[in-house]
Amino acid sequence: MTGVELFMKDQIKQIEGQALAEIASAGDAAAVEALRIKYLGRKGVVADLFKKMGGLAPAEKPGAGQLLNALKNAITKAIDEKSVGSAGEEAGEKLDVTLPGISIHQGRIHPVIKTIYEICDIFISMGFKVVEGPEIETEHYNFEALNIPLEHPSRDAFDTFYLKATSPTSKYLLRSHTSPVQARFMEKNKPPFSILVPGKVYRPDATDASHSFMFHQVEGLAVAGDIHFSDLKGALTAFAKQMFGKNTRMRFRPSFFPFTEPSAEVDISCILCSGVQSTEYREQKRCSLCGGKGWLEILGAGMVNPKVFKNVGYDPEKVTGFAFGMGVERIAILKYGIEDIRMFFENDVRFLRQF
Repeated sequence: MTGVELFMKDQIKQIEGQALAEIASAGDAAAVEALRIKYLGRKGVVADLFKKMGGLAPAEKPGAGQLLNALKNAITKAIDEKSVGSAGEEAGEKLDVTLPGISIHQGRIHPVIKTIYEICDIFISMGFKVVEGPEIETEHYNFEALNIPLEHPSRDAFDTFYLKATSPTSKYLLRSHTSPVQARFMEKNKPPFSILVPGKVYRPDATDASHSFMFHQVEGLAVAGDIHFSDLKGALTAFAKQMFGKNTRMRFRPSFFPFTEPSAEVDISCILCSGVQSTEYREQKRCSLCGGKGWLEILGAGMVNPKVFKNVGYDPEKVTGFAFGMGVERIAILKYGIEDIRMFFENDVRFLRQF
């Protein structure tokens, strides 16, 4: 090895030691980048040494070139390793592992939909089939087919939101009950059958704690050659015991509905006081749920009016049937102890998360 080569070797070792020390002590990515430019840039230390090789003798250049390449590789490796370490340190500085994580809230089924599912599951186990129909109805299916003619006084409570007429002889409205689906189903199907009809309905009610212009119903219809009122009582009693508890008692009160005859309002024993309080106790400490009456109204029911059968093409002498209808929000209010129907539609997550 010539004297020139020995001089370059010592110089290169000195530069390598200095460069590696500076790289090791670099505090951040910016400092590392500055050292990369200092030693490996186009005008850096290593590039300057390569330029000086031009003054060497031809025999000295190969050895000097090997030493400079080794220097360049050593500095490059040190800078790459330091760059990876600096990036990790900076990322670590930005990530505070002591901060609380982002909580993920599990979704809930809306209490109204949950109640519909519960009602349907109970009746499906009895052999009922769930069917659905349009929310926009004609006057025929919403009224006339169900024995509610134009002059009938009960129609005042059912007149709902009318839509723009498409012709002088046809009026459309948002249905006021799900019973029109029953009429549509009977026109296209022959008995025997048992169907359940859930869905939204609309009525011109002022909104308050117990009323809403839009709510949900579940109606049932069973038609066959020999159905009696006792079949209706049996089905509804089984439903009440599964929905509200096996100790629930039921009573039927005479009522009137144009589409059933005879008709009845159906009550269950109060789910809070069980309806077993003495008269004296009720007068002194009235139950907050039933008001001391001991009973809660849950639905209306009855045997299908023969006129309805005639309207859909059935022979009332050959078939009989029963029908019932309940407000889903009413069932949910009683089951879960909710005080205001408006809470179902306000979308307050504090309320919805309870379910």
